[in-house]
Amino acid sequence: MTERLVVIGGDAAGMSAASQARRRRGPEDLEIIAFERGRRTSYSACGIPYWIAGDAEGPDELIARSPEEHRARHIDVRLGTEVVGIDPDARRVRTRDSSGAEDWTGFDQLVIATGAVPKRPGIPGIDAAGVHGVQILDDGEEILNALDGTPARNAVVVGGGYIGVEMAEAMLRHGLRVTLIERADEPMSTLDPDMGHLVRKAMEGLGVTVVTGSAVREVLTGADGRVRAVATDAGEYPADVVVLGLGVAPNTGLAREAGLPLGEHGGLLTDRAMRVRGADGIWAAGDCVEVLNLVSGGMQHIPLGTHANKQGRVVGTNIGGGYATFPGVVGTAVSKVCDLEIARTGLKASQADAAGLQYVTAVVESTSRARYYPGSAPMTVKAIAERGTGRLLGLQIVGREGAAKRVDIGAVALTAGMTAEQVTALDLGYAPPFSPVWDPVLVAARKVAEKVHQDLREDPQAG
Repeated sequence: MTERLVVIGGDAAGMSAASQARRRRGPEDLEIIAFERGRRTSYSACGIPYWIAGDAEGPDELIARSPEEHRARHIDVRLGTEVVGIDPDARRVRTRDSSGAEDWTGFDQLVIATGAVPKRPGIPGIDAAGVHGVQILDDGEEILNALDGTPARNAVVVGGGYIGVEMAEAMLRHGLRVTLIERADEPMSTLDPDMGHLVRKAMEGLGVTVVTGSAVREVLTGADGRVRAVATDAGEYPADVVVLGLGVAPNTGLAREAGLPLGEHGGLLTDRAMRVRGADGIWAAGDCVEVLNLVSGGMQHIPLGTHANKQGRVVGTNIGGGYATFPGVVGTAVSKVCDLEIARTGLKASQADAAGLQYVTAVVESTSRARYYPGSAPMTVKAIAERGTGRLLGLQIVGREGAAKRVDIGAVALTAGMTAEQVTALDLGYAPPFSPVWDPVLVAARKVAEKVHQDLREDPQAG
């Protein structure tokens, strides 16, 4: 008898699961139905700011596989169809199509890949014309249409995280005056404040007005109902367009109503095979789940396409009769604003505090290449290591060309559980066009290892 797999969500995690399951099991053995409430499948949401900035020609370039391509592989993709209920006991989902008609579809295996939803503050004027989120391709089209259709001069970006700084660049490249408003003391709160301060100074050097330590209180509108300004604790800022970059939360309303287990961050809880805990035949992957942080040992919500694709592949492999697990993450992320590169992996100081870890830190300034080689650019690297053991806990980098991807050295070291001193001995590639003799990451590791040793000399009990 043919088994039926139902997938909720047609983007990275859901369609990776469907594709991998189909690769292992043919249509005579496994029927696959994927419900997607939007108009597209398998697209790169991470690419939206770069498309808006002009680095991609259009939304089609961000699509990895179209609905037609999935259907050609015997995956029944149903667009414009939203799943509005899950009945785990009866093994069925309730759907609603674009006409409003509802129906039930049974399943043997279910993949929940509902993604995340943008955080949207409940303040007056937040739904006014000219206020935009950045989550799906339709959002990108709306922003570009707004920029083309109105004589926009001022843009306000609310939120100084990854999307916020990327959208600040996109607005600059459209010739707008840009104000970025961040509630924390510095932008890029995924970094420690001293490293976030470097991002602030660089953005100000690019012409962005950076307002920190200030919350948005109201979006002010004109007589036409369109946004005209944003009111904050620090004052009012004129705006013809407002972009929300406040991050996202797991989209787990359906799961909650179905009684499935959620973690403290609101994401679905799964085992390493990505099976929802205590729910046989129900799987979850992508931005709707929580993942294990391999450094802190705690659960986190980290919405990234890299994790979503890997988790979807794990799910599809297991449904297809194979065996795969997703062991966890170390929290690696990179971004850029114009020519400034920003990277982090592992724990920042406040996360180490929350995990009950004691640590030492070191900050070094270096260059991307040998100082005498043309194009050498400055970068700042911060390393965090555990007191006593010297285990590397985190790495942060802010610099120009050639800075961000160096964080991958730290990501590998963290995954392997290496000490800072062990990192100093890594046999990295060297030539003047690529690095100084001592790579900046190795210098930071050496400095923090020296602090660990000094700490042990001063307090032998620390070890």
